[in-house]
Amino acid sequence: MKILVVMSNGFEEIEAITVVDVLRRAGIQVDVVGIPSTLITGKNGVRIIADKKFSDINPEDYEGLVIPGGMANVNTLIEYLPLLSLVERFNQQRKIIAAICAAPRILAKLGLLRDKKATIYPGLERNLSYPRPEKVVVDGNIVTSQGPGTAIEFSLKLVEILSSKQKSEEIRKEIVA
Repeated sequence: MKILVVMSNGFEEIEAITVVDVLRRAGIQVDVVGIPSTLITGKNGVRIIADKKFSDINPEDYEGLVIPGGMANVNTLIEYLPLLSLVERFNQQRKIIAAICAAPRILAKLGLLRDKKATIYPGLERNLSYPRPEKVVVDGNIVTSQGPGTAIEFSLKLVEILSSKQKSEEIRKEIVA
């Protein structure tokens, strides 16, 4: 099992780093992928070095992808055509597509949420056809969540989907969530 976490400058640190940490605790292989480079700065100034640049990945190596929020990050990614193509391809292949905070806007732009229940950062619900008040919403292969404060629940749900409920509960206990 191998997952992409895709981000650019302005990503929301809590969302990105929590997902990477929790998935790796579950034994899920995660590649942090930067657009356009491997040195990326979060919205609060935290710098990370991504494992790979987006241009260097082979999409067939991955079973899904996660897109963290952060308005600047989302505004960059929503215009990045290679990512949009990848998201559409993953959706056609029924691979997991997870987006948190403002990132569900990307899925909405592609029409992937048209007939789906989803959630998004409060105040952005107009982007969704069927907005839900829950912190994490799963509809088919798409997982959405509301924001930094929901990052642990979002990450644990991804572990449940990608590994097992038992593994998710083990990690919940380990991190005291």
